[in-house]
Amino acid sequence: MKMKFITESYLRNQYKKEPFTIYELGQGARLTPGGRQYLSDRGIKFLDSSIQKKTEDTKRQAEAPPEVKPDWKKLQFQSRMKSIEALCLLTCEELLGKDVDLAHAVVKIYKQFTSINRAVKSNGTVENLPCTECEGIKESNFSSNLGDCFEITDFHMQLGKGREIITLHRLRCALQEMEPLMLEICDSSKEEKEWYEDMIGKINQVINSLSQLIHLTVGGNKCLRKG
Repeated sequence: MKMKFITESYLRNQYKKEPFTIYELGQGARLTPGGRQYLSDRGIKFLDSSIQKKTEDTKRQAEAPPEVKPDWKKLQFQSRMKSIEALCLLTCEELLGKDVDLAHAVVKIYKQFTSINRAVKSNGTVENLPCTECEGIKESNFSSNLGDCFEITDFHMQLGKGREIITLHRLRCALQEMEPLMLEICDSSKEEKEWYEDMIGKINQVINSLSQLIHLTVGGNKCLRKG
């Protein structure tokens, strides 16, 4: 836009036509030093609309609420929780045609996991899963990260219930991804850290229950927990 300069002679002519006590500069207009002195000598107040507009824009920006940026880590975590819920249901569906009792046991795990998911969304609490103690898993360590009782290999795939074993192990592997994700989104406050640790403990209960189901599906009375 072309700049318009307001000179002393221009102001004199305007004042002769119609006297004024306030002069407003339009957009793209600037006073020359002579024009500014003329207004000052006559005590005429001048307003610069471009400065006024900038002031108003700055005020609006200051009054506007700060933009809330999405927390991508939490969004990723929530999506992962939904994926695991779906995987729980898929696991139940795959087991129904092979072992109804096993499928029903996984349904209980699914319900517990959905309770954990709801608690995560609302910062709520979750009841503990009942612990059926065995040689390697006790009430005292039921909420701990115990890892896999034993390594699942191609040997287990060849067993009579190989499909069921691998299906349960797949779900367990997905659940084991949750702890590092939850630790990553946890902030530094003591209260939130304690709350996330409690939720991680609840997920460990689900994982350890799955480990017991896997052991039962493999068969045998001897505890196979490594170490």
